[in-house]
Amino acid sequence: MTDEAPVRFELVDINMILQTLPHRFPMLLIDRVINIRTDYSGIGIKNVTFNEPPFQGHFPDRPVYPGVMMIEAMAQTAGVIGIKSVEGTEKPRAVYFLTIDKCKFRKPVMPGDTIEYHMRSIGRRKTMWWFHGDAKVNGQVVAEADVGAMLTD
Repeated sequence: MTDEAPVRFELVDINMILQTLPHRFPMLLIDRVINIRTDYSGIGIKNVTFNEPPFQGHFPDRPVYPGVMMIEAMAQTAGVIGIKSVEGTEKPRAVYFLTIDKCKFRKPVMPGDTIEYHMRSIGRRKTMWWFHGDAKVNGQVVAEADVGAMLTD
């Protein structure tokens, strides 16, 4: 049995995400974030639908959600966790992607899937954060990576 940190925010819905991150359509890639814990972990949720722009060309006969978009969504989930977790943090002017390490794609994601981005903090220095993420569909890991980002005022 593992001891999980207490939940600080049970749900960050799309309206709160829009108030937190500077990203907008078509580059806002998460629909909500759940169970943000005091240990700076949480789960981003993405409902993958066939009418999204990437499926026009990736790939017309076999739609597969692009892996790079999953990695970007991991960073966005990490950004929401970092911003919401620190008392007094205002919406940053920008969130810059710093690093992607140990990235692996395990299985394709298709329209109709719901991706859960399980993110946990692995380090922080001032405005820079590093997280490990596991993207899961139906409990199976479809992608994983360590991502770093910087929040600017």
